[in-house]
Amino acid sequence: MSTFIQVILRSLETGSLYALASLGIIIVFRTSNITNFSQGAVAMFNTFVVTYLFNKVGLNLWVALLGGVVSAVLIGLMIDLVVIRHTKKVSPVGKQIITLGMVMIVLGIAPLLFGVDPLRLPRLIETGNLSVFGADISYNGVFNIVFGLLFMSLLFFILQKTKIGLAVRATASNEYTAKLMGVPTKTVTMGAWAVAGVLGVLSGVMAAPMTSVTLNLMDEIQINALIAVVLGGFQTFYGPVIGAYIIGISRNLLLFYGSSVWGGQILYILILIFLVFRPQGLIGKKIIKKV
Repeated sequence: MSTFIQVILRSLETGSLYALASLGIIIVFRTSNITNFSQGAVAMFNTFVVTYLFNKVGLNLWVALLGGVVSAVLIGLMIDLVVIRHTKKVSPVGKQIITLGMVMIVLGIAPLLFGVDPLRLPRLIETGNLSVFGADISYNGVFNIVFGLLFMSLLFFILQKTKIGLAVRATASNEYTAKLMGVPTKTVTMGAWAVAGVLGVLSGVMAAPMTSVTLNLMDEIQINALIAVVLGGFQTFYGPVIGAYIIGISRNLLLFYGSSVWGGQILYILILIFLVFRPQGLIGKKIIKKV
């Protein structure tokens, strides 16, 4: 029983990483109508910023994280102002290719600024373990789970209960109509890219202690976040978050109790079969167009 609880706790921590990244992807998609394939690359770059501030400048880790958040906001604003605002007449597929181009740009700039050697970034909470029914989890793991849930709950509260959230939801529903009603859609879109950047760097900093800070840091998280968006559905903000936790838990259970080699592939096959019968995802709605 303790082993099962251990796997679930680790899965919740992993799911939090996927959920933060997937929420960043869906916020951009809903407001800009772009599937942002550069989410992971930009998150990796901002995680390098945090690591540089911590290792080279000598800042406290929490202060370095704040510096990474500032970097994420500025880069998100720059992407929207310099790139996205000039793609209004570009097709949705063309916009996706542009985000793939941004991946190549970031992958080229990052090693020039930070080098090619793997860098170390410690846990936000260095020491301490908590025992839950015989299963051990570090205080940092508990922090990752709780912080992820609280931060996303705060965003959902803002989206549902505030004027800012109403503006975001109006833009997500129909940008043209929202603009006619006086909603500052350009500001909403710009804010969405900034928030996506913050969500990305948070997931990167949470993931970095489990491995090392390299150009490939966010690859697996980005892939699973994109799959979570498809699984949860593109029509809601919370659907991809649910999909992310399902992937995080199911993947670890299959790897531990099924096959340590094929567990991940089995999960993706099951998701593919599910999407064949429900292509709109778990929470998505089937769109019917009248002719």
